[in-house]
Amino acid sequence: MDFLWSPWRSHYVASTKKSLGCVFCQISQSSRDIDPTSFVLWRGEFNFIILNLFPYTTAHLLIVPFEHTADLSNLDKSISDEMMDLAKQAQRAITEEYHPDGFNLGMNQGSAAGAGIAGHLHLHLLPRWNGDANFMTTIGETRVLPESLEDTYRKLARYFQ
Repeated sequence: MDFLWSPWRSHYVASTKKSLGCVFCQISQSSRDIDPTSFVLWRGEFNFIILNLFPYTTAHLLIVPFEHTADLSNLDKSISDEMMDLAKQAQRAITEEYHPDGFNLGMNQGSAAGAGIAGHLHLHLLPRWNGDANFMTTIGETRVLPESLEDTYRKLARYFQ
């Protein structure tokens, strides 16, 4: 079996343990509909869309329920339905703006599954391009992102207004 290591994630995983409370709950309680300072693109009735602060690729988004739960099976159908509707909306926006070759969607439930914020379920939406896992990622252990989070936010925000 081959293993791909991602040591660049250690800072992110370690930083979540130092925070006071759940970062997603803190963001969800903000009174602003959208928030460029925390990179919130959209607030629905049950979920919000936010840029991942430590993205694997440009335009890596998270769809996060307002409800603090760690388990998908605990979500009410209305919450999970909206989550998937927002994922479809986000995928359309990313496709129109960035023209990726594919997408990864997924959830890591629990720290053993790789969840950096294990207590609050969230759905990752990652655009993928042919060759984005090139030698820099696999050999150099370095991600190359071609734009800042601020630029990504500015580009995608117009699709959610």
